[in-house]
Amino acid sequence: MQIDFLKIVFENNKEKTAILWKEKSYEYSWLLNRVNYWENQLKQLKVQPGDLVSLIGDFSPECISILLALIQNNNIIVPLNNGSKVSYTEKFSISQAEKAIYVDDEDQTRFESFNTKADHQFYETLRLKQTPGLVLFTSGTSGVPKGAVHDFSKLLAKFKIQRKALKTINFLMFDHWGGLNTLFHTLSNAGVVMATKNRNADSICEFIEKQKIELLPASPTFFNLMIMSGAYLRYDLSSLQVITYGTEPMPEFLLKKLKELFPNIKLQQTYGLIELGVLRSKSKSDDSLWVKVGGEGYDTRIVDNILQIKADSAMLGYLNAASPFTDDGWFITGDQVEVDGEYIKILGRKSELINVGGEKVYPQEVENTLLEMGNIVDVTVYGEKNPITGNIVCARVTLKEPEEKKEFIARLKKYCIGKLQTFMIPVKISIIENEQHNERFKKIRNIN
Repeated sequence: MQIDFLKIVFENNKEKTAILWKEKSYEYSWLLNRVNYWENQLKQLKVQPGDLVSLIGDFSPECISILLALIQNNNIIVPLNNGSKVSYTEKFSISQAEKAIYVDDEDQTRFESFNTKADHQFYETLRLKQTPGLVLFTSGTSGVPKGAVHDFSKLLAKFKIQRKALKTINFLMFDHWGGLNTLFHTLSNAGVVMATKNRNADSICEFIEKQKIELLPASPTFFNLMIMSGAYLRYDLSSLQVITYGTEPMPEFLLKKLKELFPNIKLQQTYGLIELGVLRSKSKSDDSLWVKVGGEGYDTRIVDNILQIKADSAMLGYLNAASPFTDDGWFITGDQVEVDGEYIKILGRKSELINVGGEKVYPQEVENTLLEMGNIVDVTVYGEKNPITGNIVCARVTLKEPEEKKEFIARLKKYCIGKLQTFMIPVKISIIENEQHNERFKKIRNIN
């Protein structure tokens, strides 16, 4: 069965803490019993193998137990974050949700059944194979979220190899493969799932201090907020051994700042995609954006400066978008890269590239320069259509301290002279107070 290898781990570590949630510990014996309870409960609720079930929650004890029971029951699972800013309705519709289990902030559950038939060809494939499925949605930061359908058993296969489990905070979200990857890595190695509802900078830093967290996996956007808010100064973070960053390109300025502030912490770039899973990675050095990616089950190649990956754990395809695979089975990531031997440097998404009169502008390169000029908490660079140049470079800026707009724009443009080529300097500049990231702490590129 699908999670028998996990149950063996649970059985062999019954007395150990499996989950820490709301300052209460749950042992592996509790988790094992609860998974068995939910396997029986699914039968009572008439949840059949192959049914498509949306599980709305977070990394709470009950929600984790239900997730494992659904996998064992060979269901097709759509995890959604409890309290997400995005309505469930759209994702229910795209995924053809037949049933839903809601787990609230108090770990209380509610079951709902819909008058829907999930009949997509990918679902039929999973049912014929009698294997669990997983539907994950892209963040939707640049358009409608795409639903990626996986054979869950292929994603779980790598966790059968046991590795060391550091004391890791489950920072990345429940509806994100990065978050689920952390969960399964922790459970398969008899670690402790360190779950917290609040993911703002102060709450995370306080949690690290209190629980002596050793590994913090988060996004560059979060680390920027942690530094700009000064949260890292208000708490003792000395227990941290490793910081991993991914989900979006890391600004070089921010990486160097992290190394300066945390010289004794190992900084490691990770690379994973909702469509493929998380690849093994090795940074050239702590303060380098050059990284080697791959590992068992993954092959990589570069075609026209775009990274392509062939993976055993690749999704079956999208529910609501064209196939991103080549005819010979390589996934086209859309990530434009530079190459240095075995290492690559991710420049940004090809779709986010701004073409100004035939010249290419990478938003991340401009953002990195602007972050260095001072008094900028966050910045998002994007393109807008222009009848003369095709596009112009624009920037949305959040300031740490208020500045008069005209004076700030003049200061910004003066600062950019000599640091950026003329066509890269933002033409349209907006000062905003709203957050420039979504609930996954990933930068929002497009605002409709």
